[in-house]
Amino acid sequence: MADPVIAQKAPYAKELAAGDYYWCSCGMSKNQPFCDGSHKGSEFTPKKFTVTEPKTYYVCGCKMAKSGGPFCDGTHKSL
Repeated sequence: MADPVIAQKAPYAKELAAGDYYWCSCGMSKNQPFCDGSHKGSEFTPKKFTVTEPKTYYVCGCKMAKSGGPFCDGTHKSL
């Protein structure tokens, strides 16, 4: 599998309302950290996640989270 593009070496702090979101796993979206369809034609697919509590979330920007995303786990610190 190809490596994703590192969108940024830090998380995106996003105030999210309750609902469903699609995290960009390829790093090519112009609407980071969310999917805009830029992955089409690649081996990447967006990762759906659901927020139940409105608050600030730290969404992975490096696309290398050990958990597979969508939330930051600090992996960017070792890049």
